[in-house]
Amino acid sequence: MEEYPDDRRYTEEHEWIQSENGQQGGVQAVVGITDHAQCALGDIVFVELPAIGSDLHQGEAFGTVESVKSVSDLYAPASGRVVAINAALNEHPEYVNEDPYGRGWMVRIELTAPAELDRLLDAGAYERLVSGS
Repeated sequence: MEEYPDDRRYTEEHEWIQSENGQQGGVQAVVGITDHAQCALGDIVFVELPAIGSDLHQGEAFGTVESVKSVSDLYAPASGRVVAINAALNEHPEYVNEDPYGRGWMVRIELTAPAELDRLLDAGAYERLVSGS
């Protein structure tokens, strides 16, 4: 059964974002794809992520996920600057399948417009979206 933790927000494009307080009082957030997305993609074989320091804009593509079935764009759930990437995915892209909300995270960003998170789906709304109800 697919899971949707309620400590994060979701996009209609199947990304999740979990905000946390940053080091210097800013708000940082971790981004990845949902359990639903990784199930639909199948076995993930490659993840292309942006460079640290890249600026992301809400709704715009920032990377790709390649599975044995297809290649899918990753879309930024919120605007910000990339402060870290999950380099482990270079050697272990399967982490996205095994643990999409943990070891399979993709980027950490310093949010430039934290209010954008309010426009995203909560876990219940996302679950309704993917179940079609």
